[in-house]
Amino acid sequence: MGTKRKTLIITLAPIIIMLAITYYYVPISRIYPPEFMTMTDKFGIMEVYPTKPGGREWFVDMNNPTEDPGFKTGSNITRQLDGSWKVSGRDDNSTYVGEVRMEVVRLSGSEEWKNVEMTGYAKIIPTNNPNDSLVWSVRGGKHSSTVPCEGTALKGGIDINGTVSWAKEIWHTGGYTNKRAETQVTDSIVGRWIGWKVVVYNMNNETTVKMESYLDDKANNHWLKVADLIDDGGWYANSPDPAFYSANCGKTKDHIITKGGPLAIFRSDNMTWNFRDLSVREIQPPLSP
Repeated sequence: MGTKRKTLIITLAPIIIMLAITYYYVPISRIYPPEFMTMTDKFGIMEVYPTKPGGREWFVDMNNPTEDPGFKTGSNITRQLDGSWKVSGRDDNSTYVGEVRMEVVRLSGSEEWKNVEMTGYAKIIPTNNPNDSLVWSVRGGKHSSTVPCEGTALKGGIDINGTVSWAKEIWHTGGYTNKRAETQVTDSIVGRWIGWKVVVYNMNNETTVKMESYLDDKANNHWLKVADLIDDGGWYANSPDPAFYSANCGKTKDHIITKGGPLAIFRSDNMTWNFRDLSVREIQPPLSP
């Protein structure tokens, strides 16, 4: 074997090994942005999936969010100099003083939110609570102990330390599951703008649910998939059987939430943050394999 060929092999071998390790350990979606993200919404933000033909599209009114009849919140919202809006704790009798619940409601004559893509940009104000998170929640209704069975939800969240996850709520408040697809994908998101996008849609003849999360870490419209999860059963509520079945909702402990709900919610529990360009769209999901 010639000297030049040996030198070439010695030079390329470490590179090939590193590429193989990277391919094996790092999901390909974390390396490259999805090539199918070629469409943009009214804010110019990349869409993962197209809007369903005739489906509802909701976009926050950045001039005056509270004047929108499809947008309900008891939170305090104030305009910022950069055109964004600061949202802090609710001013009603909520359980948590710092609770933020911004609800995009089902309008009369429209479908419930089922197969959806929820998007928004947020900048978290520094907080003393190291465990809080931004959560985009869908497929649920009113969360109240007076109507516990309405309180279903699929929740795609990102903690302030950069950890993402999905959680399921089968009823409120005794139907919570443990988190799944939990992994740290970036460093602290406090004090800087990020984009957070969650996608939920049914598969396999409406029998399973696909959940996907995307992060725009630099707020430059460059989205990477950071979580990918299918609920096809076996994702159980973590409460004891007597507590879970006390609500009489007629659901199993690993109930798959395949039905839509009247609310899509942008939420947090105990922090203040700025937001812009929120949206919820009914999407045309890809065909099941």
